[in-house]
Amino acid sequence: MTTVLVVDDQPLQRFGFRLLLDSVPETEVVGEAAHGAQAVRMAAEMRPDVVLMDVRMPGMDGIEATRRIVAAGERSRVLVLTTFDLDEYVHAALRAGASGFLLKDARPEELLAGIRAVAVGDAVIAPALTRRLLDEFAQYVPPHPAGAAADRRLDSLTEREREILVAIGKGWTNGEIAARFVLSESTVKTHVGRVLAKLGARDRVQAVIFAYDVGLARPNAG
Repeated sequence: MTTVLVVDDQPLQRFGFRLLLDSVPETEVVGEAAHGAQAVRMAAEMRPDVVLMDVRMPGMDGIEATRRIVAAGERSRVLVLTTFDLDEYVHAALRAGASGFLLKDARPEELLAGIRAVAVGDAVIAPALTRRLLDEFAQYVPPHPAGAAADRRLDSLTEREREILVAIGKGWTNGEIAARFVLSESTVKTHVGRVLAKLGARDRVQAVIFAYDVGLARPNAG
């Protein structure tokens, strides 16, 4: 059972999400919040598996709420909902530690699949869309200097793991990585897990951002 906290300032939106999530046995809505501050408080109290987070809300917005929920170090992962794809709000939300994003008009099956993915530590953004997202992301948010901490994390990677990180940064799927390096997909999955652990990345999206930050990935790179 995946527990979900729904955050949206529109009552009808919250009601719609609750109806959908309550209609399937694998999800349970444990609470609803109308703004960011309430979301932070309820996430700390309820510790849901997934926080379904709106971005534009009065007072504390979804980006700041995401940052605070992630910084608290609890189990909850944040899935951001946005009206427009690839806007500056999405980029900021990923920087804040969100595990991915979906559009508000996503089909019900896409939303449910996204929640399941986030709950098990994966990224909601499909690998096929990751590169397009990060190409736009890099235009809005210039890469930051890597710094000593990033260097230490890179040094902890084996040569193969660094190659895997570069491939992740390019938006390749596990299948594409397996074909490129002549590995089984299960072996690739193991490598990806080790890369995420060594980088301290919550999911694949955060690993892609790291790859951009340290210069291993570039917009429109092949």
